[in-house]
Amino acid sequence: MPTLELYNQKKEKVGNITLSDAVFGSEVNRALVHQVVKAQLADRRQGTAKTKVKSEVRGGGKKPFKQKGTGSARQGSTRSPLNVGGGQNFGPQPRSYAEKTPKAMVRGALRSALSDRVKSARVIVVDKFLFGTPKTKEAVQVLKDTFKLDKLLLVTVENKNLELSARNLKGIRVLRTEGLNVYDIVKHDWLMLTQDAVKVIEARLGVEK
Repeated sequence: MPTLELYNQKKEKVGNITLSDAVFGSEVNRALVHQVVKAQLADRRQGTAKTKVKSEVRGGGKKPFKQKGTGSARQGSTRSPLNVGGGQNFGPQPRSYAEKTPKAMVRGALRSALSDRVKSARVIVVDKFLFGTPKTKEAVQVLKDTFKLDKLLLVTVENKNLELSARNLKGIRVLRTEGLNVYDIVKHDWLMLTQDAVKVIEARLGVEK
């Protein structure tokens, strides 16, 4: 089982913490991580691009010119895609880009992403954050000055003062445990977890449902 040092918010070692082998020590399945990340990004696409087809553009009630005798190709409507201002053939239409990802697949990808960060020595566990009031200056002092971290994903249980203090810091993202996802783990170089968050994550991912 992986064992990491446990720090307080002053970066003082206060003990050790043993992580679940099933969650933080599993085999890394990179193909599965890639598939889930791709699905996450696809779900974020709006899919609202649209062009007007022949039936939606303005005009076209009258035949532009007579059928024969003009020397031009026959035309039945000014709304034809062949004319300026006409409808567009095979243009984009509203659609959903969502990809189906079973819950078991997402949980497996989360285990792989978390295990990869542990094996890369990119995980820091803090016992708790004590912010009396929301202060960005205090978050900067703890996360950037004390721990000297950038491109950091900080996962915690509900802590509004911490969330409000760090939400405007460049390169740092704070998530509650219920919002933990594969893309954000992969996107950030460092992963910081509170001790309570570790327990929640292990309870969520430790047993396959």
